[in-house]
Amino acid sequence: AAAATAPDEDGIRRIDLETIEGALQKKALLYDKAEEHYNIVSALHKSLRGSDPDAALYWLARMLEAGEDPLYVARRMIRFASEDIGNADPHALVVAVAAKEAVEFIGMPEGDLALAQAAIYLATAPKSNAVYRAYEKAKQDVLSKTAPPVPLHIRNAPTRLMNELGFGKGYKYPHEYDDALVEQDYLPAALRGRIYYEPTDRGYEAKIKARLERWRAILTERRRKTK
Repeated sequence: AAAATAPDEDGIRRIDLETIEGALQKKALLYDKAEEHYNIVSALHKSLRGSDPDAALYWLARMLEAGEDPLYVARRMIRFASEDIGNADPHALVVAVAAKEAVEFIGMPEGDLALAQAAIYLATAPKSNAVYRAYEKAKQDVLSKTAPPVPLHIRNAPTRLMNELGFGKGYKYPHEYDDALVEQDYLPAALRGRIYYEPTDRGYEAKIKARLERWRAILTERRRKTK
């Protein structure tokens, strides 16, 4: 760039952005590690969440062509797969992790298509934040309450003394029951009946929801018959 610039009256070759762009034959993109960086990251995330593959590709290209670390982009996609898709399409997490591994394996610029493929998949997958909401509720219970002891019947009992103390006593092995289902409490007594995970009706999660409802109906019917 300096060689292509004529010296001024003081004999100094002055280089500006236009000169650099001309030398590189590539437009310099506005992208820094401060506010604009996070604006574009936000735009990518919201485009994926909004199921717009075209917008997602645009913001992905803005990041990569401006020199963003491709592994940072991959990490954001992995988080997105769990936070905004979850069990509506469990394969989304596999795709996002595979894109990260592809970038690590073949590097850039060849890895850009692996990220683009993942972005399209994530944008067009069914959406659910049920996993995110479930974990936040469980975390809130953990952080806001004193830690209750593990119920005796589901404690580990590797020694005779622990057996004598009642560790593991009364545990019902699900595989010995029809449908591998048995009436049994797994949460501490203070949290008995607490429901964290509430699946949606979207994608594969609809099947999970139906399965959980069927299991609960089976257990309810068994309780009714034993009364």
